[in-house]
Amino acid sequence: MQSLWQNRLSESCARYRPWLLDRGSLTRRIQVRCAAFSVRHVQQRHGMAMPSERRMVALKHHSRALLRDVFLYCGETPLVFAHSVLPATSLHGTWQSLGRLGSKPLGAALFSNPRVQRTALHFKKLNRRDALYQSACTVLPNPPASLWARRSVFYLEGRPILVTEVFLPEILELRS
Repeated sequence: MQSLWQNRLSESCARYRPWLLDRGSLTRRIQVRCAAFSVRHVQQRHGMAMPSERRMVALKHHSRALLRDVFLYCGETPLVFAHSVLPATSLHGTWQSLGRLGSKPLGAALFSNPRVQRTALHFKKLNRRDALYQSACTVLPNPPASLWARRSVFYLEGRPILVTEVFLPEILELRS
């Protein structure tokens, strides 16, 4: 059985702890430490979110959402795999442009609006059986046995967006 998302971190993530617990913009935190920041391998599609994701954004079983997968890079080094679930009902009003971000970071849009509220962070140590692990490892020549991830929901005017960030090993090379 795969482990569940937790609201507390275990001691086994000590090296990743500063990255996992920071509630500010991960995009901004990386940009401050990396002059050659970029968003790459953008994939956006309408599809079905995973069951645990649907619960977090209150999506009905057969409802589709915009699923966005990107990698955050420093130079030629991938640091983070980000997976977002944007329910169709959330892509209206202030957030209607989020469906057309392309290679712009979602974090910049979320943290630029002071009315956006973020829920508590949840954490998970991903392994080879996790779909998120498999997606994150597509750019890694030597995938590790596990990867740490966090996720939370952002709300604006009652509209949710789920953001999951999977930390790749090279993130530890940046000063935390």
